[in-house]
Amino acid sequence: MQQPSPPRRLSRRTLVTGTAAGLVAAVTAPTRAFGAASTRFHTVGRVKAAADGFVRYSWPGICFEARFRGTGVGVLLDDAVNDYDVQVDGRTTATLVTPGRATAWVRGLSDSEHRVRLVKRTESPWSEGRFGGFVPAAGGAILAAPPARCRQIEFIGDSNTVGYGNMSGTRDCSGNGGVDRNTDSDLSFGALTARRLGADYQINAFSGRGMVRNYNGSSPGTDYRTYYDRALLAVEGDVWQRPADWRPQAVVVGLGLNDFSTPLNPGERWSTEAELVAAYESAYHGFLDKLRARYGPGTFLVVSATNLGASPFAGTVERIARTRNARGDQRVGHWYYDDPSLDHLGCDWHPSARDHRIIAGLLEDRLATLPLGW
Repeated sequence: MQQPSPPRRLSRRTLVTGTAAGLVAAVTAPTRAFGAASTRFHTVGRVKAAADGFVRYSWPGICFEARFRGTGVGVLLDDAVNDYDVQVDGRTTATLVTPGRATAWVRGLSDSEHRVRLVKRTESPWSEGRFGGFVPAAGGAILAAPPARCRQIEFIGDSNTVGYGNMSGTRDCSGNGGVDRNTDSDLSFGALTARRLGADYQINAFSGRGMVRNYNGSSPGTDYRTYYDRALLAVEGDVWQRPADWRPQAVVVGLGLNDFSTPLNPGERWSTEAELVAAYESAYHGFLDKLRARYGPGTFLVVSATNLGASPFAGTVERIARTRNARGDQRVGHWYYDDPSLDHLGCDWHPSARDHRIIAGLLEDRLATLPLGW
C-alpha cells in the first residue's frame, strides 16, 4: 500500500481521444475567469474558492458538471500536475495530461443542449489543482447548473479507494507511465458504485495512510485522521467548510491496510502487534464517533476490510462493527470484500480496473441490504 511522494514537475503534454465523428479537441491559451458564468456548474467533492474565481482542490475524484448549448465547450484549468477526463453527454471526449494553465476545447458537437463533466483522475495530496469554469463556444451559452443528486455516498480510505494504479495492467508500472499516468479515480470502485446508484459522492482517500500507522511506519506522528478535515491536503490547519446539503446517506470507511500490511519496525510507537491493534481499534471508534456527530444518527457507516493474509485487519474491523451495534448504533455495518477472480494487476499489486468493477458490484450488493430509503 505504497504512499505517494511529492510530485515531480512534469513536462506539459495533452493526450486527446475523440469519440464522435467530427469532434475536435484542442488546448489554447487560457481564457480569463468569467465571473458569474464560472458558478454555473455542480461540484462533486471538496473544493475551496480562490479570490480570482477559480476553485482549488486536492482530493482525488473531484468533478464538475454543467449544461451548455452550442457546438463546443472550453474547460479552464490551471494544473501542471494532474490528469483529467472531459466527458460530453456521458462519453469521454478528451484526456488531459498535466494541462498547465490553459483552456481545453471540445468542438464539433451538434448545435443543441449538452452535458459536460470534468473529472480529476489522479491523486495529488501535495499539490492542488485549480478549475476556472466552463466556457461556451461562440454563439453558445452555459446553462443553469444541474441540480445536486439526492443520493450521496462518501468514501474514506487509502490507495484501494483512490484507484491507485488501476489502469496499469502490470504490477510494475515504472515502464508504462508510473502511478500517476495509470491512476483513474473515476474508475475506482467507489465512483463506479455511486454512478450505478445515481449518487453524488466524495472520494476522500489518501494512499499510504492508515488509521494510526502509515505504510511501513512512514511519516510518524501523522495518519489519515491528520488530513480528513481538510479541503487542501497540503495546507496544515485547513478546514473544509461542509455545505449544509452534503449529508451522505452512507459513508464507506476503508482504513487498515497500511496499519497492518507491513511488520512493525524498531522505534515505532507500538512494540507488539497487540498494542497496534488496541490503538487502531480505539482510534477507529473515535473516528466513527466523529462521523456520527457530523452526519447524525440517520447515516449508515459501513466499515470495510479485505484479505490481508494472517493479519488482524479483517477480524478487528468486524469486531468494531459488532461493538458499535452492541452499544445501540444499528446503523454501523461491516463489509468484507474479496473475490477469487481479483487479479491485482494495478501498480504495486493494487486492484486493477477489472478488479474495481468486481468490487463495485460487491459493494452495490452490500448497500442493497441497508434500508437507505432510496
